[in-house]
Amino acid sequence: MIYQRSSALFAEAKKYIPGGVNSPVRAFKAVGGEPIFVKRAKGAYLYDEDGNQLIDFISSWGPLILGHAYEPVINAVIEKARKGTSFGMPTEIETQLARLAVSMVPNIDKIRFVNSGTEACMSAVRLARGYTGKDKIIKFAGCYHGHSDAFLIQAGSGAVTFGSPNSPGVTQGTAKDTLLADYNDMDGVKTLVQANSGEIAAIILEPVAGNMGCIVPSEQFVHGLRELCSQEGILLLFDEVMTGFRLAKGGAQEALGVDADIVMFGKVIGGGLPVGAFAAKAEIMAHLAPEGPVYQAGTLSGNPLAMSAGLAMLTELNTNPEVFSSLDNKTKYLHEGITTVLEERGIAHQINRFGSMLSVHFCEGPVVDFASSAHGNNDRFKKYFHGMLKRGIYLPPSAFESYFLNDALSYSDLDKTIEATRHCEF
Repeated sequence: MIYQRSSALFAEAKKYIPGGVNSPVRAFKAVGGEPIFVKRAKGAYLYDEDGNQLIDFISSWGPLILGHAYEPVINAVIEKARKGTSFGMPTEIETQLARLAVSMVPNIDKIRFVNSGTEACMSAVRLARGYTGKDKIIKFAGCYHGHSDAFLIQAGSGAVTFGSPNSPGVTQGTAKDTLLADYNDMDGVKTLVQANSGEIAAIILEPVAGNMGCIVPSEQFVHGLRELCSQEGILLLFDEVMTGFRLAKGGAQEALGVDADIVMFGKVIGGGLPVGAFAAKAEIMAHLAPEGPVYQAGTLSGNPLAMSAGLAMLTELNTNPEVFSSLDNKTKYLHEGITTVLEERGIAHQINRFGSMLSVHFCEGPVVDFASSAHGNNDRFKKYFHGMLKRGIYLPPSAFESYFLNDALSYSDLDKTIEATRHCEF
């Protein structure tokens, strides 16, 4: 494939945008080469500025669960845009989307819309601290909750040490209230809770992780967290920015059979437009302004275009829940096909899958947390990424990102992907 125009556009972008991109993973630093600039997309396909067609396995990092330019969503946005794009005042469609979301998701009474997943997670932690009157949180190495200061923390030197900032601009004062644990390590979490008894407001996690590849929680881990939080007066926060309305109508809470205290959403709930949200029982949400003392606000929160896209998307998922089984079946088919090819070629690998999320790790042994994910052969992944790209398959340009399948993918697309793996250079 030829990428002359994308290359020229990237060179121009770097003159005016830091690194030439507005989100770091887009720069291809993890895989080498230069990023591809998209011109348009439809269904399961991307069309770049050089006229290449690519089968898309990131779905804009998750929200386009029904495929690109899905007609009901596009029509809803166009119709709403004709009436105005932003008011900074209440609109009926905010309540319509809120009512639908609450009806679909277990264990929530009220929801507050924001503009991104980062904002949702940041606000949820503030609410948890305000509700409990405690300051510290536990997060898990490898889980990404956006770029708010409290989440940009790396592990300390021992199980009970504080984290330290892993980005300039994050203060030690912020870092001291964030404790780090390993995903799927229940004993480690218990040790942290015991060492900080009565000080922890919340435990926050991706219930199915998607930022160290797809990492599936063990039943003991996720149910153990629920039990521990209930015992210790800690709020359990599920970051469902990726999993919400993707793994099931009710998200990971439904899929895993575990109730969280506060749930954060993004991606699918916006139908491809910038939206985030956080939700909980009425008792907790009553602490949020203007009802309560915990402040959160946003001029563009509840933006009518974003609300219309989200309402169209969730209405479709609520009306046609077979989408979830269809996606599960397609993801399983891709999983089994790639496994067969890699086994035939004698390439060490682990494939993790949950619902329509999947990741391929080039390593021996199970991948259950950030440390085991980091053991993957990154040089092999880079070759795999570019080999697949050359054959018209667009995968996440990082070994630490999950695939997100969309239901516009056909079995012919999946067969082409499996066949590309068969001939890919490793």
